[in-house]
Amino acid sequence: MNTLSDSDFLRYQRQVALPEVGEEGQLKLALSRVLIIGCGGLASVVTPYLSGAGVGSLVIVDDDEVSISNLHRQVVFRANDIGENKAVAMKSQLASINPNVRVRAIDHRLSEEQLSLEVMMADIVVDCTDNFSTRQLINKICFHHKTMLVSGAANGFDGQFSVYSYSEGTACYRCVYSEESDVNANCSSRGVLGPTVGVIASLQALETIKGLLKLSAPGSPQSTHKLLIFNGRSLTSDYLLITKDPECPVCGKEQRSHES
Repeated sequence: MNTLSDSDFLRYQRQVALPEVGEEGQLKLALSRVLIIGCGGLASVVTPYLSGAGVGSLVIVDDDEVSISNLHRQVVFRANDIGENKAVAMKSQLASINPNVRVRAIDHRLSEEQLSLEVMMADIVVDCTDNFSTRQLINKICFHHKTMLVSGAANGFDGQFSVYSYSEGTACYRCVYSEESDVNANCSSRGVLGPTVGVIASLQALETIKGLLKLSAPGSPQSTHKLLIFNGRSLTSDYLLITKDPECPVCGKEQRSHES
């Protein structure tokens, strides 16, 4: 596909009009593949934006079912989705947004080997999970394949957002969060306000599209080296500089020497 069809041009015309996108960028999005792990509140905002933007292939993964307690923040779902697998229900909703986007729903938890294969095939991975152990595994595999990781989390009125390119000298998720981090720090135990999730998820979608279009150079201050902390009570954001941990068991010098 070298040019946009008339129908695609009409669908994406407001996006194509941006000089940073154009027809070339839209075609690039159509050829892209994004892996989204977790189909909860974050993915409920990330996936419609990526689908609407014309990202050609989405792989969505979740082994959980939609429950009534999800609906206040997982806005892609409807009441009649309750009891349905989240990935399957999300795929159905995305098809109604943009039938031209290929969506593959994985309704079971992936083994480490299966996850590695999916990461290897993706251009970007979006972490929409809600527990540290899974995030650590995703980071480890993304580092191994040098696949860009877009990470987000939200609890209460607060959220965090960061991007890991795994380029030389940049930190990974494990550099920022140790294995001893609070594994119970999720919305089930602490509560969460739906719009807070939406703010963080919108940033994830934005940075994913920018990454696919190569609008931020790998390792640049615009995309990596920073952890955004969002405070929904005061509507303020702070950036924390994140630095590479030379002793990191995932990306540190010792790990690199073992891999070599």
